[in-house]
Amino acid sequence: MSADSEMFLIRVPASTANLGPGFDSIGLALGLYLEVHGSLSDHWEVIPLSEEMSVFPGDDSNYIVQIAKKTAASYGKELSPCRLYVSSEIPLARGLGSSASAIVAGIELANLVGELHLSDEEKNRHASLFEGHPDNAGASVYGGLVVGLHTEERTDVLSFPIEGVKVIAVIPNFELLTEDSRNVLPNSLPYKEAINGSAAANVLLAGILSNDWNLVGKMMQNDRFHQPYRAELVPHLAQIEEVVLNEGAYGTALSGAGPTVLCLVSAEKAGSVISSLTEIFPDFQVKELQIDNDGSHTAILSEEEKKELNFIKS
Repeated sequence: MSADSEMFLIRVPASTANLGPGFDSIGLALGLYLEVHGSLSDHWEVIPLSEEMSVFPGDDSNYIVQIAKKTAASYGKELSPCRLYVSSEIPLARGLGSSASAIVAGIELANLVGELHLSDEEKNRHASLFEGHPDNAGASVYGGLVVGLHTEERTDVLSFPIEGVKVIAVIPNFELLTEDSRNVLPNSLPYKEAINGSAAANVLLAGILSNDWNLVGKMMQNDRFHQPYRAELVPHLAQIEEVVLNEGAYGTALSGAGPTVLCLVSAEKAGSVISSLTEIFPDFQVKELQIDNDGSHTAILSEEEKKELNFIKS
């Protein structure tokens, strides 16, 4: 970027990971967004436009800026400072990929301002290295359903658009840090247990690609890798499973590390599922979320869009 007056937009979707047995390898992009509006400046400044973002630093120690700087530095570039206006619909520490969306936003910032010309594969590689796994990061970059394997040497991710199913999220009124949720996981699994878990993930994926959502729901209940161990941290999971199955939903899974619980349901059943969950969990947010099949997006703002942003800031 060269013109100081140019303003840009970075838009990154939320994500859910695992869908039950697809632990650290399957993710899905969701229609909640982290947005960054920015322009070149003489110093780094990060201005929150939503309550979720007000807890983070307002200078270049901000996580998004740090990721951007590290990404640019890996290509031997130093970024010009920017003034950034940041807003987010993604609740923090709820298992909806808030950290991954911030990482992807930082990479997009480096790509745009540093003129790195990164491919989606390169963006996803950087994001997965920062995140440590490709499910949330890949979903935020590519959109849709992603299936990936990440190692220090390489990151392989495939993405698919998803249609024909509704997503309902039950978002508790408390946080659950990923580190705490990971600490309850075992260091190893018995061989037969691992085989069963791997088979469930394989059938889950085959069911998704075949639009056999009843089969997908069954596999969501057959996880062996993380949900049995995290159940003590999310006591509402079992109750939600019972409620939505009684209402005819396909299946239920812990969203990422939790505590959000994700339900897959047909369009015909979505209303009754939402009503039942809202009645039983009045203190939780129950939301129907769209699946985002597009992934992260950047654009240079038009004059009309600049005026609209100025109205929001004022």
